[in-house]
Amino acid sequence: MNQNNQFSGRVNKIAIVGGGTAGWMTAAVFAKILGKKNYHIQLIESEEIGTIGVGEAAIPSILALNKLLGIDEVEFMRKTQATFKVGIEFVNWGRVGDSYMHSFGAYGVNMGLLHFYNYWLKLYKQGKSSDIGEFSITAQAALHNKFIHPVSTSNTPLSQIKYAYHFDAGLYARHLRAYAESMGVSRIESKIIKVNLNNDDGFIKSLVLQNESIIEADLYIDCSGFKGILIEESLKTGYEDWSHLLLCDSAIAVQSKNVSDPPPYTRATAHTAGWQWRIPLQKRTGNGHVYASRFMDDDTARRILIENIDGDLITEPRLIRFKTGMRRKFWNKNCVAIGLSSGFIEPLESTSIHLIQKSIATLFECFPTAGFNQVDIDKYNDKLQSDLMLIRDFVLLHYKATSREDSEFWRHCKNMVVNQTLQNKIALFEESGKIFRDNNELFTEESWIAVMAGQGLSAKDYNPLVDSLDDVDLERMAKDIKSAISNSVSVMPTHKEFIANYCPQMES
Repeated sequence: MNQNNQFSGRVNKIAIVGGGTAGWMTAAVFAKILGKKNYHIQLIESEEIGTIGVGEAAIPSILALNKLLGIDEVEFMRKTQATFKVGIEFVNWGRVGDSYMHSFGAYGVNMGLLHFYNYWLKLYKQGKSSDIGEFSITAQAALHNKFIHPVSTSNTPLSQIKYAYHFDAGLYARHLRAYAESMGVSRIESKIIKVNLNNDDGFIKSLVLQNESIIEADLYIDCSGFKGILIEESLKTGYEDWSHLLLCDSAIAVQSKNVSDPPPYTRATAHTAGWQWRIPLQKRTGNGHVYASRFMDDDTARRILIENIDGDLITEPRLIRFKTGMRRKFWNKNCVAIGLSSGFIEPLESTSIHLIQKSIATLFECFPTAGFNQVDIDKYNDKLQSDLMLIRDFVLLHYKATSREDSEFWRHCKNMVVNQTLQNKIALFEESGKIFRDNNELFTEESWIAVMAGQGLSAKDYNPLVDSLDDVDLERMAKDIKSAISNSVSVMPTHKEFIANYCPQMES
């Protein structure tokens, strides 16, 4: 394949199909890492097609991406109308009227080989703590609408602050585009009208554009969204459908005016057949209702969304259809799917940007020669599919671990049979209070305990090694941690104050 490559059988011509966050993030990182001496990177997109981007909430891994690209945080926040995010508040998930915070970062202080949650489980069983969030600096900061950057001093909870952002995905893609083009990426405005395949091996040979020009590359990156112009429409890769597990298949998105100071967290409020997001930006709020169309019609979903928005609408509600699942291969022949073209999990835990980053990073680890060794392709697919399935299980936990029976949707979720991996994880926690992070998965033990405890799963026991710390010392430790967190939160500025001082030009 491509034996005429001028760099001794190396890939050097790369074509990215589709813009948006996935396309321009891929282009930006490729340009940064590969440079333009030995690599020619082109991105083909059409303004007529547009992108899904409805606003975005990320997780802390986005900081590493921006750092890699040398993007200044203040500049990023100004150009994307960003606010800070320290977690997600979940409302009405375990029971109607309940809420809990899945915050970033640590809970308490780990002791020896045991995570703090093991000690908290004993406190909970003794009736001495009802919320593990009491021991999280970010959870408490969120509840008090406070924010500050983490400090370098290690003996304070302020050093444990982890954060991400809320931002406008369209503005972020524009920022990444400017960066990528400044680094030598060539943008072509056009639609693709035909994809030519090699007769012998079925690899992509070339792309025919609307103006009949032809683009040839060694490696093709499909960032064309749900359609999967290359990975599916051309290569017929196939799709593994998870809609029997994750029932939601529709979303209605709309923007609204801010009516109060933006909090430093996303809110996910469960409704009768899905949930509603609230993503606070500097100058507006992103809202959306994710729902299962087999349990709720579009008009009802739209009405519920609008009734639960505080500010005046500033855009028309937009309907989005999706199918949760993943391609049977993320990398097929000389085409790699990144972003929505590779698969989709609803945005409940804000994982879409992370998955793009992970795809790019893993592609560099498995970067092909012009011969495209199958072992590289297989390793890439195995790793990313495993990562995505573990994220799927964590999102699925939010639906399975519920006591709600007030609608057909929630009765179905509560009683459905989930995959064995998640069954085992729930059973292990309920029987012994133990949680294990499988295969270095994205979500840590702290994330799992936040959701399990927050939604009412109860452990019959806790790790017996906890009892090596006597009850008096355990209570003293818990009291000291809560006191240190309370004192730290009290000296933090409000989220609004921090942004006003950090990015003063953003104030309207």
